[in-house]
This record gives sequence, structure tokens and C-alpha cells, in this order.
Amino acid sequence: MYFSANLLVHKWGNVYFCSMKVTLIQMDVAWGEPSTNRETAERAILSVEKSDLYVLPEMWNTGYNVEPEGVAESESGETLEWMKRMAVRLDAAVAGSVAVRLADGSFRNRLYFVTPDSLTPLGNNVQWYDKHHLFSYGGEDVHYTPGEERVNVEWRGVRFRLCTCYDLRFPFWLRNRDDYDALICVASWPAVRMHAWLVLLCARAIENQCYVLGVNRVGTDPVCEYSGGTSCVDPYGVPTTCPEGKASVLTQTLDLKHLRHFRDKFPVLKEMD
Repeated sequence: MYFSANLLVHKWGNVYFCSMKVTLIQMDVAWGEPSTNRETAERAILSVEKSDLYVLPEMWNTGYNVEPEGVAESESGETLEWMKRMAVRLDAAVAGSVAVRLADGSFRNRLYFVTPDSLTPLGNNVQWYDKHHLFSYGGEDVHYTPGEERVNVEWRGVRFRLCTCYDLRFPFWLRNRDDYDALICVASWPAVRMHAWLVLLCARAIENQCYVLGVNRVGTDPVCEYSGGTSCVDPYGVPTTCPEGKASVLTQTLDLKHLRHFRDKFPVLKEMD
């Protein structure tokens, strides 16, 4: 197993646990301007201390658009290529959602999890999750095709479940079968429903005994206003949150030794229905 210089490795009995540094990017997204948004994201990422994982919001490169024609990129589009370059440059994983058009003409709201080539088997450095619960209230289901697979990825000893925005409201879809340590939820969650966002982040952490990384945007688009609420929630449900309404970054540490001790002491996951 590979560990970067940012990881602290602990031995508990015959098992090794790590502490991983993660950075969450709460950014103001320029509507329909992918090159501007890539520049904004790059400045934010490079402004902070080194991490092993950087997470961007839902459709961070364009803004949340339920009409993807003319907005969505191909599966080899420039935004994914930028994520690959950044992963190599940072020696870290980069995650975030992008509207994607597949070869068959269908559209997906795709959450990419990109890692450096040299650190993954066979150079398989791009993994993804296609949003399952499309936001029908806003018309997302009209143009996008839902994903059908629950997706877990492992990075430097930490297991992550991937989900996007509206998925957060569906606890059975996100149920932890002791197969992940941290839940990543990227979102474009409007300010009008911010109370629900914050409560649901904490609820998912408590019921699944996991860390929750919830990354939301700030600013406005033609339909909504966004106030952020980007948070790292610990397994007890205690959040650390970005300043409201401001573009900012949040760097936190995921402590797997602490997590495993909590799960062993209070075995909720072993007693689930």
C-alpha cells in the first residue's frame, strides 16, 4: 500500500490505519464558463497546504444546468484532462462533478475521482459515479440518464463512497455496509434549502459511522442562489463548515484509527437491519 508524505500511519495490533488530509473547495461558479472555472479552481487548490484529496462541487466547471446540450463535455473533454493534469501535479486525487455526453448521445451527471497515473494499478487513474437520483423537481431527469451503480473508490488506504447532491436525501442508497470510511457528496444545493443540507450531512455521518465530505458552491445562477455550507462532518455528526456565502477552502484530517476504534466500541454497522 502506498502512503504519501501527508499521511500519518498508525499500527493497532496487526492492522495499519492512516490519517488523510483532504481539502474541500467552496467556489463561486461562473455560469457556462468552463475555462474561467478551471482557473478559479486551480487558484483555490494551489492557495492551500498540500492534501491527498481535493473535492470540487457539482458541475463546478459550468454551473448546474439541467439542459446539457451545448454544455456537456465528451468523456475525454478538457475538464477531465485538467483534472488529470492537476492530479499528477499535486500527487493527489481530484474529485468533482461534470455534465458529460456519452458516445450514444445520452447525458450523465458524472462525479469523477481522478488520481495520478503512477499510483494506480494499470494506470487506471479515472473512476466515476453517475448520479442516480436525478432532481426531477428541477427537470434534471428530462435530459440526463441516471446511473445505476453504487460506487466506492479506495485511495491511499481510505475507502470513499461517491454521491451527488439529491442522492443525499436517500439513506438506503447510501447505506454503509462497512464498505466505506468516508462519504463524498458534491452539490449545487440552493440557499433556500440550506437547513436540510446541513441536517442531512450530519444524519448520514451518524447513521453510517463515517466521515462526510459535503462540498457545495456559492454565488448565483439564472435560477438559484447558493450559500455554501461546505462541511467535513466527523463520525459523531459534528461538522466543521466553511464560512457562509464566501468562496473558501476547508482542509481537514480523516483519522481512520479513530474511526475504527469508534466502530468497534459502538458497533452500529454490525447491528443494521
